[in-house]
Amino acid sequence: MLMKLFDVPALLLVVKFDQLIEVLVTTLIFVVIGLVVFAIAFLIMNLVTPFSIRKEIEEDHNTALAIVIGAMIIGIAMIVSAAISG
Repeated sequence: MLMKLFDVPALLLVVKFDQLIEVLVTTLIFVVIGLVVFAIAFLIMNLVTPFSIRKEIEEDHNTALAIVIGAMIIGIAMIVSAAISG
């Protein structure tokens, strides 16, 4: 059981110290791209709807709209992660 935790493929995911800066820069670039895509998607969703999303969720407690927005965020996250992994 203990040997299963230290499996060889799991140890291959460790980043070597000399490659750490390159991996961090790449990660930050993809984080910025992902956040920009999220912002654009939310802006489009806000422009398309004839009502205020913030007011509906915060003040009127519209659970259905919150679920739709959450599903949109998860969907965009799946698309961005698929684009990152290639």
